[in-house]
Amino acid sequence: MVVINRFFEDRVEQLFDLAHIAGEILSSAGADYRIVGGLAVYLYVEEAEPDAGRLTKDIDIAVRREDLARIAEAAKAFGMELRHVAGVDMLVRADQPSARRAVHLVFSGEKVRPEYLTATPLFDSPRVVRGLRLIPLADLVRMKLTSFRAKDEAHINDLDEAGLLTPEIEASLPPELAERLDRARRR
Repeated sequence: MVVINRFFEDRVEQLFDLAHIAGEILSSAGADYRIVGGLAVYLYVEEAEPDAGRLTKDIDIAVRREDLARIAEAAKAFGMELRHVAGVDMLVRADQPSARRAVHLVFSGEKVRPEYLTATPLFDSPRVVRGLRLIPLADLVRMKLTSFRAKDEAHINDLDEAGLLTPEIEASLPPELAERLDRARRR
């Protein structure tokens, strides 16, 4: 049991180290950002209900496309490099390039995939947790309901179980996303 807990704690520490390095890269590039995806869900859930968060393998960060060249240049000073793999722009460690332990970049105001219902939100005021800039919760919920893969559905359930899906957030959802929320709750 102690070994499992230590493994989990080490993994959380590695993930936060990578998130903070990414934040430093983006700041040094003069690029605004918001953490989106599993790490954002983890931080929101942990804040509401400690020890209830679900760990993620990578980090998803929304940036502006026009900042990409500056981000790529700034990453070099931190031992990271920009790679485009399978349609995804990501920052990977230059000495250990792994998509599973990378910082995946999505672009504010653009759809992650052409078939998605909505685009990644434009930047609004961030929620800062542990020194990291998170996408506002309502925008995170819309992104999770837009991609709606199995892990996104699990994240929606985590947020819901932590009491974070407020009536205001639900009322702000377009009909297609509201239907997906209902579907996630029925399963």
